Amino acid sequence: MSKKTLLNSKEIHIILHRLACQLIENHTNFKNTILIGIQPRGIYLAERLVHILQNNYAISNVKLGHLDITFYRDDFRRREEPLEANKTTIDFIIEGKNVVFIDDVLFSGRSIRAALTAIQSFGRPSDIELLVFIDRRFSRHLPIQPDYTGRQVDVINDEKVAVLWKENNTKDAVYIINN
Repeated sequence: MSKKTLLNSKEIHIILHRLACQLIENHTNFKNTILIGIQPRGIYLAERLVHILQNNYAISNVKLGHLDITFYRDDFRRREEPLEANKTTIDFIIEGKNVVFIDDVLFSGRSIRAALTAIQSFGRPSDIELLVFIDRRFSRHLPIQPDYTGRQVDVINDEKVAVLWKENNTKDAVYIINN
C-alpha cells in the first residue's frame, strides 16, 4: 500500500478560508442559510467552516446541523457488517431556507442522494447546495455536482482519498492511497 500526500495542513487552511469566502459571497449574512454536515466525516469540515465564519469574518448567526444518512443509503442492506448510525442534530426549521450540504469527499454521489432524501423529513428547503472538500469528479454514479469544491482530484477506481482532520486524526492532511 502506498500513500501520496495530496494536501498538507497549510494548503488545507488556505482552501478552508477560500470556501468560507465563497459561502459569504453567496449567502452574505446567513440569515436564511443553514449548513448541514453529513455524518460522519462531513461534520468536521462543517464545524471548521463555521469556526472560520464566526472568528475570522464575524458572522455570528450561522446555523449548523448534522445529518445522519445511514438508513437512507441504497446500499445499507448490502453490507456484511452491521451498520452503526450516527446522530442527527437539526434543531431549527429548514422549511423555506437555503441548505448547504457539507461533506469531505464526493465520490459516487450516493451519499448526497441519501442526504437529499433524509433532509425531506425535516421540511422542504427553498434551495440546496453542495460543498465538498475533495471532488473525485470522474467517479460519479449519479448526476450530482458540487457548488463549492475545495479541490478536484482525478484518481483511478482502486485508489482512495483519505481526508484527515486534526479533530479526529491528530493532524490535517489529504492522502491518495493505492492498495
